[in-house]
Amino acid sequence: MSDDKDKRVKVEVEEGDQTPSEAEATGAGAAAEPEAIEPEAVEMTEEEMVEAAKRAGVAAAEADFKADAERARTEAGDLLAQLAEAQDAVEAAQKEASDATERLVRLQADWENYRRRTATERLAEKERAAEKLVLGLLPVLDDMERASEHAAESAANDEQLAQFVAGVDAVHDKMVSILAKEGVDVIDPVGEAFDPLVHQAVGRVEDKEAYEETVAQVYQKGYAMGGKCIRSAMVTVTYGGPKRPAPEADEAAEA
Repeated sequence: MSDDKDKRVKVEVEEGDQTPSEAEATGAGAAAEPEAIEPEAVEMTEEEMVEAAKRAGVAAAEADFKADAERARTEAGDLLAQLAEAQDAVEAAQKEASDATERLVRLQADWENYRRRTATERLAEKERAAEKLVLGLLPVLDDMERASEHAAESAANDEQLAQFVAGVDAVHDKMVSILAKEGVDVIDPVGEAFDPLVHQAVGRVEDKEAYEETVAQVYQKGYAMGGKCIRSAMVTVTYGGPKRPAPEADEAAEA
């Protein structure tokens, strides 16, 4: 029992710096003040002190852990916010890149369409200019043909006139050859079926031998350029003959 008494530690809980004796002396001098309450002494064994120290350490560790966890949560929240901002920035950059790509594709398509359109317009303009030139030359060819036909009727006994007619025909044929190289074709449909797309009927001739609506005579030749009829041929058309068979029947007969 004496050992246990030696191990006990007397702990006094004091208020202020005065001892109990000093407090009593002071209290005697000041009767009006309330009497001080003497703190109770708490006696703890060494093991209890160790346990208390452990509990205090655990509590401090828990407090530190909580503080670290709170700090980690705060940092994690900041990192998540930064990550969200970075993702938004990446999405914005991707959208901007996609918009730029779409604009580039549209510009390329617009440029390609413009290039094709301008090329087509230039070609059409060139064709119109050539067509205008050819149309201006056709009356000259018509006059040469009529002059040659009229002179040929009177050149039977005139050698010089016959040579002149031959020279005019040569010039005419040369002009026609030059036009042919530029894609101009002569429409001279004598004996062919009448085609209102390239023929212009100026009269009708009765002919019971030929198919009905056959070109009997050409008063003025027509011309086509690049597959387009630039001047219809002026012709007379037959009537009174048998009906022309359908194109399918002609093809079957040829086969």
